[in-house]
Amino acid sequence: MKRMVAHEAALLLYYGLEKEYLQAKKHAALSLNVKILPSNREVAEELDSMAEDLEGQERQRRLIRLRTDALGLMQPLRQFNPRLIGSVWRGTATRNSDIDIRVSCEEHEAVEEALAASGYAIQRKVKRLKQDPVSGKVNMYHHIYLKLSGGVEAEIVVHRYIGRGDEGVCGIYGDLITGLGVEELSKVIVKDPLRKFIPDKR
Repeated sequence: MKRMVAHEAALLLYYGLEKEYLQAKKHAALSLNVKILPSNREVAEELDSMAEDLEGQERQRRLIRLRTDALGLMQPLRQFNPRLIGSVWRGTATRNSDIDIRVSCEEHEAVEEALAASGYAIQRKVKRLKQDPVSGKVNMYHHIYLKLSGGVEAEIVVHRYIGRGDEGVCGIYGDLITGLGVEELSKVIVKDPLRKFIPDKR
C-alpha cells in the first residue's frame, strides 16, 4: 500500500499537480483512502523510475544539456564558489526540472552584476527566510531566476556564507547537499555525464 501511495504521489509531482512532496503524499493517501505515508525517498525513487519509462533516451540527452548549461552559468560566478545542486546534480532531472545553483556571497547585488556582465537577463528576484531542519538556524536567501536559451529555467540561491558543515541536509535523501563545483562538474560531463549522486540506503 505504501508503494501505491508513493506511485500516486510521484504521478502528481511529475505532471505538476503538486509541487511539494508532503502535499503530494497527503493528496495521494487521501485519493487511495489510506493513512499510511511513504518516505520522501520512496516517492523520489518512484518519480525517477516513472521519468525513465516515460522519457526514455531523451531524458539522458536532456540531463547532459542541463549539466552543460549549468556549467556555462557557473563559469562567470566562480568567485562566489558556485555549486550545482537539485535534480540536475543528483542526475534525476525530469522534463520539468530546472537548474539549481547555490553561491556564497555577502551581497547578492554582486552576483547580479556578474550575471549581467556575462549577458544573462534576470527574470525575477525573491527574498526568503528559511530554517535549517537540523540546526534550527534561520538564514536569509536571495533567489535569482533566469531563463536560458532553449527555455531552460535556472534558479540561483545566494547565501551570505557557506562554510564546511553549512551545506544543509537534503529533505529527500537525508545527506548533505554538497553539490558539484565548477571543476567537479566539468569532470563529470567529460567522464560520466549521466552519473547519479544518490546516497546508498541505510
